[in-house]
Amino acid sequence: MLRKIALKVNFPRFFLYLCVFFVRLSSSLLRASSHSGIKNRTNRLLIYCFIIKKCSFTCTCVFFVVPLQRQLCACMNEIIEYILRFLLYGNEAAAQQVGYTADESQWKDYRVVIVPNGHLGREIVMPELDRCAVERYAIDGSSAQAPGDETMTQWVIRTDIVYNTFFFISRAEELINTQRDEHGRFLAKYSILGKENRLMIPTVDEYSRMLMKLLDLPLPTPSFSKIYLTHDVDSIANYRHLRGAIGGIVRGQWRKVLASQKDIHNDPAFTFSWLIAQDKKVDGAECIYFVKDTDGKGYDYPQYDLGGKDFEVAAQLIENSGAKMGWHGSYYGGRLKVKGERLKAGLHRSHYLRCSIDRMQELADMGVKEDFTMMFPDHVGFRLQTTRAVRWINPKTMTLTNLVLHPLTVMDCTLSNANYMNLSEDEAYFECQRLFEKIQQNGGEVVILWHNSNPAGNAWHKTLYEQIISFLQ
Repeated sequence: MLRKIALKVNFPRFFLYLCVFFVRLSSSLLRASSHSGIKNRTNRLLIYCFIIKKCSFTCTCVFFVVPLQRQLCACMNEIIEYILRFLLYGNEAAAQQVGYTADESQWKDYRVVIVPNGHLGREIVMPELDRCAVERYAIDGSSAQAPGDETMTQWVIRTDIVYNTFFFISRAEELINTQRDEHGRFLAKYSILGKENRLMIPTVDEYSRMLMKLLDLPLPTPSFSKIYLTHDVDSIANYRHLRGAIGGIVRGQWRKVLASQKDIHNDPAFTFSWLIAQDKKVDGAECIYFVKDTDGKGYDYPQYDLGGKDFEVAAQLIENSGAKMGWHGSYYGGRLKVKGERLKAGLHRSHYLRCSIDRMQELADMGVKEDFTMMFPDHVGFRLQTTRAVRWINPKTMTLTNLVLHPLTVMDCTLSNANYMNLSEDEAYFECQRLFEKIQQNGGEVVILWHNSNPAGNAWHKTLYEQIISFLQ
C-alpha cells in the first residue's frame, strides 16, 4: 500500500502542506481554548494531546516516509534503467535516447518514448501481447504522416514494453496465478504464454529488435552468444546402492546388477565418459554438472556420498574434462550446505525444476550467482520470454538482485515424458531445431539439460543428444 501511495503523490510538497496545516490548526485551537475561557484541565489536555499526535504524525512522515519514498523511487529507477539497457543489449548510449514517461513536455528530449501504463511498481496485471502500438511524430510533436519526411525523428510506443519485460523476466505472473502441480511447480499450461500459444516466441527479444530498428541500430549478429551443456546428476549409478540393486534383481536384471557391482563403468546410469566425449565436440561450450548434496529423503532419493568412492570416480572424470560442478538444490529447498570446494562456483539448479519467487530470493541471499532452473517443466520454450541471461527482479520487493537467471532451453524428460510433451525422437529434434533457430536469430544462449541417468531408461535420449551436439557444432 505504501508503495502505491508513494508513486502517486509528490511527497515532499504534500508533507510541506501538511506541516503548515497542522501548525495553523494547533495555533487556532490554542487561541480558541484561551479566548473561549476553557479552563477545564481535561479539555485543555485533550487539545494538547491532539496537537502532539498530529505533530508526531507529521514528523514521522517527514523523517521516515519521505526517505522511504525516495528509496523506492531509486529502486524503481534502477529497474527501469536496467530493463532499457537489457532491451538494447547493454548499449548505454542508446538507452539514453529512450524515454519512459507519459509527460508529453519531456518527449522532445528522446528519439523513442515508451508510454507507461501506470502498473509498474503498483500492481501486477497481465500484459498486452496481441499488439504493440507505435506512432511516428514530427520533431515539433505533431502527428507525422509523410513517410519520407526527414523531420520525423521521434517514435512513441504506446504499449508499455518496459512493464511487459519486467512481467516476464521477474516471473511476476507467478504472484497472481496460484495454480501449481503436485510438486508445487508453475507449469506452461497455467501460464498466459501456454494459453496464448506463445511459448516458442521470445517476446522480450522482439521488443529489443523493434527498439533497435527505431533507433537505427544494427541487429545482433545471428549466432549463439554462449552454449551451456549441463547435466543433473540425480544418481551416480542405478545398481550401486542397496535399494537399486534389490529392485534390479526383482525385475530380473541381476546380470546388470552384478556387472555394476563389479565395475561402476558397467552401470547403465554411469554415462559420464560418453557425455564428456559428446560435449567436447562443441567448441567453446561451457559444461556444468549439477551435483546433489541432500539427505536423500523423499524426492531427493537416491543420495550419493560426495566423499564416497563412486562419486570420486565421476568427479575425477568431470574435473579432468574441464567441466564445472554446480549445486543441484534439494527438492525441498533449504539452506546451502554444500560440502568441500568443488561446488563453490555459485552455480545452481533446483531439483525437479522447482522454483518460486521466495526460493529465488533465498538463493540470492545465499550468494548464488547464477541459476539454470528457468524453464517450464512440462513444455520447452521461453519462460523468461528472452533467449538471454537476465538479472532477476524480485516482483514482491521491486528490487534488482545480483542473481543471474539463465533461460533453460530444453530438458530431455520434458520432450519424452508421457505427462509432458510425449514426443517421438523426430518430433523432439524438430522442436529443438525451432528453439535453436530463435536463439541464434537473437544472439542468445543455448542451455541444454541432459541427465546422465536418462539414457538408461529411454534409448533415443542418447541418439537425440548426439543429434543436438551435431547441430551445435
